[in-house]
Amino acid sequence: MRKVSIVLLSLVFITSVLTGCGGSSSKASDEPTKASEPAASTAAATTAPELTAADKEVTISIYYPTPDRIEDRALEDAKIVRFNEMYPKVTVVKSDWQYNVNEIGIKMGANEAPTLFNTFATEGKFLAERGWAADITDLFNSYENKDAMNSVLQDQFIIDGKVYGIAQRGYVTGTVVNKKMLDAKGVAIPAYDWTWDDMLATAKSATDAAKGISGIAPMGKGNEAGWNWTNFLFEAGGEIQKIEGGKVITAFNSDAGVKALDFYKKLRWEANAIPQDWALGWGDAVGAFAQGRTAMVIAGASDPVDQALNQGGMKPEDVLVFPMPAAEKGGKHTGVLGGDFLVINPNATKDEQEMAFKYATFDYFSDKGLESLEVNIQARKGESKYYVPPVIEYFNMDSEYGKKVKAVYDKYDNVYQYNTEVLGLLDGKPEAQFNTQDFYGTMTNIIQEVFSKENVDAKAQMDAAAKLVQEKFFDTIEVK
Repeated sequence: MRKVSIVLLSLVFITSVLTGCGGSSSKASDEPTKASEPAASTAAATTAPELTAADKEVTISIYYPTPDRIEDRALEDAKIVRFNEMYPKVTVVKSDWQYNVNEIGIKMGANEAPTLFNTFATEGKFLAERGWAADITDLFNSYENKDAMNSVLQDQFIIDGKVYGIAQRGYVTGTVVNKKMLDAKGVAIPAYDWTWDDMLATAKSATDAAKGISGIAPMGKGNEAGWNWTNFLFEAGGEIQKIEGGKVITAFNSDAGVKALDFYKKLRWEANAIPQDWALGWGDAVGAFAQGRTAMVIAGASDPVDQALNQGGMKPEDVLVFPMPAAEKGGKHTGVLGGDFLVINPNATKDEQEMAFKYATFDYFSDKGLESLEVNIQARKGESKYYVPPVIEYFNMDSEYGKKVKAVYDKYDNVYQYNTEVLGLLDGKPEAQFNTQDFYGTMTNIIQEVFSKENVDAKAQMDAAAKLVQEKFFDTIEVK
């Protein structure tokens, strides 16, 4: 969860790096040693190259997509086949475990975590400090394409100068809008350079409570509720935390925080624009959008767009991706910058870590990766489905490789294309460095109060939440 201001002409896709396979055998080991050549035999034995990880029998377990992601599983299966063609001695085991912040400690303690597992942008500091992510600095620094990685993403897993993860894809949180629903009610489509007032008016006008249709579905349960709301904190100019004198200090109970919480009160009580059953997690809210039960949802755009097109039966022209609204006209359209990363298990052997790194980067920056991407798009077209790129990829879209990817997209009418004006308005801000998930969870409790009680004192609630987060989490941190 899910910044530096960035212009993202970054739609994109999957790609590949083919790394060389080591290993050789000397002729002396293939033929009987002649009695007249004892010295040559000895020399061959002492100069034989040391076996690399690729020459050894190594087993790695890898993150494998969930069963509902059929196309992604097919791509992963094809990748495993190609990887084993290059590294035949490596056994790749598919892991069904999906990263869970409440389970990772148990998995590590029981030595049951996969060799290579997925996580999200908030977890870099958390995993590194607890020793649950391998320090892959040497592997990364020797990687031939390290300088071509998208630094906007990759830098989120560089902690104190050390590398702890590999960027996969990213997003700046935006708002996805069902244009068809707005048209049906005669609601004007707002400008992409919109504001909170525009969002409020659009959500209110699109709501049809009698039919169980909401104008917008902000997430209301799980840590994702706090994550959704943080976009508005950032847009109002607020911060989650600050560092003072080597200490982490809460900052979200500021005027900006109160303003952002008051806006949620308006969505709920003034506009009556959120679902009557507002306790929606990420899947609930995105599912409601795909099913036409809400006109707007707040998320990284690629997933709700994918569900709307491929599960909800919508057409690309009816699914509009907006930046987050600015708090006021002329303000920034700031959204949480997040992404997906791969992390290597620190309990794995050095050989396992090396092969896990090679597997993670295997489909990066290569023509084979482009071929795999195109096959995926073609397969979806044959099934009347759309390919939806991530908003930000692990590489820069204006690079030579990025241009090759764009050329592939431009060949097909079933590739969803993001509006260039929107990409130019996106302003990404990284998630907090310390205890982000704890902050999100605390804010979720406050948001539930706001959604369930009309006259909640926003300032009092924010101050109480800040006190809790400070004493329970931040006071235990010493910043070096």
